[in-house]
Amino acid sequence: MPTSASLLSPIAFIGGGNMASAIIGGLIRQGLAADQIEVVEPWETAREALLKNFGITAQPEAGPLLQRARTVVWAVKPQTFKDAAAQAHAHTADALHLSVAAGIRSDSIALWLGSERIVRTMPNTPALVGKGMSAIYARPAVSAAERAQVETILASTGDFLWVDTEKQLDAVTALSGSGPAYVFYFLEAMTRAGAAMGLTAAQAHQLAVGTFVGASELARRSDEPPAVLRERVTSKGGTTYAALQSMEASGVSAAFEAAMRAAEQRALELGNEFGA
Repeated sequence: MPTSASLLSPIAFIGGGNMASAIIGGLIRQGLAADQIEVVEPWETAREALLKNFGITAQPEAGPLLQRARTVVWAVKPQTFKDAAAQAHAHTADALHLSVAAGIRSDSIALWLGSERIVRTMPNTPALVGKGMSAIYARPAVSAAERAQVETILASTGDFLWVDTEKQLDAVTALSGSGPAYVFYFLEAMTRAGAAMGLTAAQAHQLAVGTFVGASELARRSDEPPAVLRERVTSKGGTTYAALQSMEASGVSAAFEAAMRAAEQRALELGNEFGA
């Protein structure tokens, strides 16, 4: 019996960096053969990593080998998307196109590729360990079968959800796309604070990471909103109460919301700056 991943083949990736590698790794774990994956990657170091990790011989530039791909995943930086599309579009006319590039809107992608079969997604780096969170938007020309195809690709990296409007992807970029960096930022701060209070850096790191993992899993399994879960940890006049009062007094919540707005605005700017 063919695996769900094998039904996607052949598949091509324009760009072979971290996000492409996360998806490729997930597809191979699902049973897709390496020889069913084409990759275009200009950087020699990244090509060497693809060969070492997955047995894939990536090409330095787009060529006729792309013509066999049913789906093309665009895993390029926003500022290089237009040039990459110009090199590849002659070989990808019949493919479904899936973009993981931040900010670049589907109108631009459709213009550059001469196709309306465009899907945009915003994944995040936990996809590298199969724990990613992606949001997906499809243009009207994408069929139900092709949507299912995209779901199979992204399921190899973690969870996903569909959004109704493309504009929502800017908010997704700010929340879950950039979100892992916020978590790492807090982990850094918690580790520093723990070490300053007498723990070793290793102890503080283990405690901080374990706390995020446990709290996230509790939130995932619970039917209650985060505010209720927070209140259950917080006794009036207790240690948690003191910490939260200090954060409120410092304006942490407002600053955090402002930071996410800044990320959302930058996603919008990327589309304007590097789009058609």
